[in-house]
Amino acid sequence: MPDANPDTRHIETSDSDAALLADTVREAGALALSMFRTELRTWTKGASSPVSEADIAVDELIRRRLQDATPHYGWLSEESADDLVRLDKDWVWIVDPIDGTRAYLAGREDWCVSVALIANAKPMLAAVFAPVSGEFFFATRGAGASLNGASLHASVGTTLEGAKVAGPKPLIERLALPPTAHILPRIGSLALRLCRVADRQVDVAFAGGQSRDWDLAAADLIVHEADGTMTTLAGEDIVYNRPEVTHGVLVAAGRERHAHIVEHFRVSPRG
Repeated sequence: MPDANPDTRHIETSDSDAALLADTVREAGALALSMFRTELRTWTKGASSPVSEADIAVDELIRRRLQDATPHYGWLSEESADDLVRLDKDWVWIVDPIDGTRAYLAGREDWCVSVALIANAKPMLAAVFAPVSGEFFFATRGAGASLNGASLHASVGTTLEGAKVAGPKPLIERLALPPTAHILPRIGSLALRLCRVADRQVDVAFAGGQSRDWDLAAADLIVHEADGTMTTLAGEDIVYNRPEVTHGVLVAAGRERHAHIVEHFRVSPRG
């Protein structure tokens, strides 16, 4: 459906950017899959975030493919040093080469490659690829979202009663959801957890605090284009490509259910 946001309605993505994104993410997924369940060199960055040589190899592939084709675009990736020159760019690639690295290193299937193209702080193109299951999510702002070519539409509903809910266990417990809500097993990749709202495997997905642009941007557009909404618990839009790329607690759901959730937490704030 057309986007009424005044910051994005006059901006159009090109077919060449869409094709470049799709081809690059598929190739990146194939590389990650070729290294999956092999002996990898790993280390820890920051306090506790795991990184492997697969993360770096996939990041380098994506950067080479995208920046060679679009050298005037900005770049923000989990596995690259941040260059604030991106703040002055009209278009910015936002990349998570392997979202769900812990799941990847544990040999589980719930990881993906996630890439978005941003303009005016909003995602315009998005691709999320889960290579083990072969699920390829894609979205163009104003043109809908798809999974392996089939159109996506978030589930219809207005409450949390009976809803399938995914999110971090400590957050879910703190939110005190209705007893009839079905709490699903944790999904290691945040991008995949959010995309599950678009394909109706999940009715409501929460992201705990400390998620970053690269965890969110692609899935945000996929949810949006599947008739869903993703915001803060207060209903505020997510703004991308700022100097600070960390976000607080977020919720994604179909539009009517999302509106109910935001109102619910406005009246009874938790988290």
